[in-house]
Amino acid sequence: MILRWPLILGAIVGLSLIMSLSCGGHGCDLSQVSRDDLWQLREPRAVSAFVVGSLLSLAGALMQLLLRNPLADPYTLGISGGAAVGALLSSFFLPFSVLAVGMQFGSIIGAITSILLLFLMARRRLFAAPTMVEAPGIGLILTGVMIASGFGAIISLLLALSPDAELRGALFWLMGDLDVDGVSTWVWLVLAVVGGWSLWRAPQLNLLAHGEATAHLLGVSVSRLRLQVLLFASLATAAAVSVAGAIGFIGLVVPHVCRLVLGNDQRRLLPASMLLGAAALVLADLVARTIVAPIQLPVGVVTALIGVPVFLFILSRRA
Repeated sequence: MILRWPLILGAIVGLSLIMSLSCGGHGCDLSQVSRDDLWQLREPRAVSAFVVGSLLSLAGALMQLLLRNPLADPYTLGISGGAAVGALLSSFFLPFSVLAVGMQFGSIIGAITSILLLFLMARRRLFAAPTMVEAPGIGLILTGVMIASGFGAIISLLLALSPDAELRGALFWLMGDLDVDGVSTWVWLVLAVVGGWSLWRAPQLNLLAHGEATAHLLGVSVSRLRLQVLLFASLATAAAVSVAGAIGFIGLVVPHVCRLVLGNDQRRLLPASMLLGAAALVLADLVARTIVAPIQLPVGVVTALIGVPVFLFILSRRA
């Protein structure tokens, strides 16, 4: 199984993309894939789901490693809250003709703001020397929870002030929505950079997974690696949220599934998380488009409805 996992996951990703392109509200038909009108509607969503799912799963795996907490996900440290505030503020002040691009740009600025706040407030823990008895995870989580709470209050205020005509779109974005025209080149670049860095640093990340003090004794610059993990995980999260809003459970559940099947070797876990996360979100988007067609559900609702029982099953197996 371990030797065949790239082929198996590659086949799962390919099958999920074919299903996404060939299936709609009136069933599945492979001959429909060649129709230009359906291709223009389905291809951007399938590609967006692929990229966002890969970014969220990779960010979730890195966050769980950094924080040494199985409940960590890409949104634990409040990055999605900052992105949401930026997007909502942009929707308030920009004309409709540039609204989609403006919300994406605003979400990036908001995510960067939350990252800078996190770095500013938790810099002592990030640069602290590794010890046998303490890791920076708890302090980072508490800092992130406070940042997320602050942004959550601002989001509630903005929603209360939103005109009724804009409220539905804002709620869909907050729940996670893949109704986008396409994925910008810079998002692909973020996926390539974060994925490449993760594979390059996987041997050192394996040492970090055994404990910061152990990694330090074996020659790893723990403070620098800790900072890099946080930076690249945050960058991946910001890119994903800027495209599709806050889609939950992909970054939490998928790394657990991969760890359960393949073990905790980061050389396998990180690329497997990217592939399985891509397939999972593509299939979740397919369900969101078809289960109550012609109505399209926010994909974040589907991932939550599926992710909760799957995660509870994983916990029952590990108990």
